[in-house]
Amino acid sequence: MTEVTAEMIERGRGTDPKTAGERRRLAARVREAREKLTSAGSGHRAFDVELLQLYAHGKQGTTFSFMTIAIVAAVVATAWAPQQTLFLWICIQLITLFVMHALAARFLSLDLAGIDVVRWRSQFVIAELIEGIVWAQVIGFISTATDPNAKTFALVLLLLVAAMNATVTASIPVAVYAGLAPMTIAIVAFLWPASLLDHNLPLAALAIGTLLYSAILAKKLYSRALDTLSIQAEKDELIAELEQARVNSDMARLRAEEANLAKSRFLATMSHELRTPLNAILGFSEVMKAELFGAHKVASYKDYSSDIHSSGQHLLTLINEILDLSRVEAGRYELKAEPVALFNVIEESRHLMSLRAKKREIVIHESAEPNLPRIWADERAVRQVALNLLSNAIKFTPQGGSISIKIGWTALGGQYFSVKDTGPGIPEDEIPVVMSSFGRGTLAQKNAEEGSGLGLPIVKGLIELHGGTFTLKSKVREGTEVIVVFPPERVMNALPRLDPEAPPPQPEPRSHRRTRSAA
Repeated sequence: MTEVTAEMIERGRGTDPKTAGERRRLAARVREAREKLTSAGSGHRAFDVELLQLYAHGKQGTTFSFMTIAIVAAVVATAWAPQQTLFLWICIQLITLFVMHALAARFLSLDLAGIDVVRWRSQFVIAELIEGIVWAQVIGFISTATDPNAKTFALVLLLLVAAMNATVTASIPVAVYAGLAPMTIAIVAFLWPASLLDHNLPLAALAIGTLLYSAILAKKLYSRALDTLSIQAEKDELIAELEQARVNSDMARLRAEEANLAKSRFLATMSHELRTPLNAILGFSEVMKAELFGAHKVASYKDYSSDIHSSGQHLLTLINEILDLSRVEAGRYELKAEPVALFNVIEESRHLMSLRAKKREIVIHESAEPNLPRIWADERAVRQVALNLLSNAIKFTPQGGSISIKIGWTALGGQYFSVKDTGPGIPEDEIPVVMSSFGRGTLAQKNAEEGSGLGLPIVKGLIELHGGTFTLKSKVREGTEVIVVFPPERVMNALPRLDPEAPPPQPEPRSHRRTRSAA
C-alpha cells in the first residue's frame, strides 16, 4: 500500500487519482491476460470473443467473393436449369450473403464487454447452416440435366464453396460443420446413384474425401488461431507487466524523492536544534576545563569537564559529517574551486595528524614528485579528504607501524595521492560494507574504534564531485591502500616564466603580416 504523508498532500505530491486508476487498469489487464493464457480453448469468455471476431472479419472480407461466385454459377447454370428458378435462387443467395455480412458488421460494432458469446455463436452457426442449404440447392436445379458437364460443374462448384467456407469459418468449428453438412449431403445424394449405375465410385469417394479434408483443414486452422491468440495474450501480458513495472518504478522514485526531501528537512532542523545546545556545552565545558574562574575544589571535576568537552566535539563532528554526506548524496554540495597545491594540502594534513601518530609511535613516510602544478579544486574538500584518510590510517595501524603517503602524476596526466598503512587490512567481502553509509567492518566493531562509518562515503562523494576516482585496496594482514585520483582537466598547466632581461618581441614586417593574412 502506498504511504501518503501530510506533506505530500500539502504539496500536491500525494497519490494521483489518474495514476491510481492507471495502476488498477494495468492490474486488470495483467489478470485478464493470465486468465486467457490459463483458459485458452477451454471456454474463457475473452478468448471466445476474439475467436468470434476472427470469424466476423473473415465473413466480411469474403462476402464479395461469394457473391461473385454465386452470380457466375447462376449464369453458367442457365444451360441446364430454367432462368426463373435460377433468378429466384440467386436472389435468395445474395440476400443470405448480405444478411451474413450485416450480422458480422453488427457484431464487430458492439462493445466487447456486453457481448453474449453463446447467443452470437448460435446465430452464426444457424446462419452458416442456412447458407449451406442455399448453396446445396444448386444440385436440385441441375440433377435433372442429362449433360455430363452439369454433374462436373455442380461438383466443382460445391467443393470450391465448401473449401472456401471451411477456411473462413475455421475459428468456430461448429459453424464449419453446419456449413459443410448440407453440401455434403447434397453431393452424396447427387453422386451416389450415378456412381452405382455408371461405376463412378472413385468420383464420389474423391468428393467426400475433399469435404473431409476441408473439415480437417478447418480444424488445423482453428488450432493455429488458438496458438496465435495465446501468443498475443502472452505479449499483452508482458506489455502490461512492463507498464505496471514502469508505474511502480515511478511511484518508488516519487517516494524516494519525498523521503530524501524529508531527510533533508529533518537534518536541517536537527542540525540547528543540536548545534544551539552544543555551543553552550562546548563553551562552558571549555571554561570549566581551563579553570578560568578559579580552580576546582575537586580535581575530578576538571577531568569531567574535559570528557564533556571531548564528547561535545565528537557529537559536533558527527553532525557535520552527516550534513556533509546528505549534501553530497543530494547533489547540493557546492564546490568552491580555486587553484590548490595538492602537496601543500597533504603536508598540512599530515602535520595536523602528526601528534596522534606520535602517541601511537607510528612513522609517516611521505614522497612527492617535484614541481607539481596546482589543481582546480575545493581546498576545504581536499583537506577533508586527506584528514579522513590519514585519520583512518592512524586509527587502524597498530602501535609501531608505518604509513606511506605518495603524491604524483597519473599516466593520463592527472594527479593522485595515496595513503597506505600497515594495519590488519579489510576482508574483500567487507569492502562494500565499509564503503556504505554508517558501515563498519568487523575489525572496527571488535576493537570498538570510534567512528560513525561516514568517513569513506564522504571521501568518495567529494572525489566524485571533482570528477575523480576513489579506489580502496586491502588484503587481510597486508594493510590497506587508498588512492585518490584527480582527472587531467583539473590540472592547471603552468605558464612559462617571463625573463626580465629578454628583449621585447619585434613586430613582424607589414608585408609579412599581409602575406599571412592573405594566406
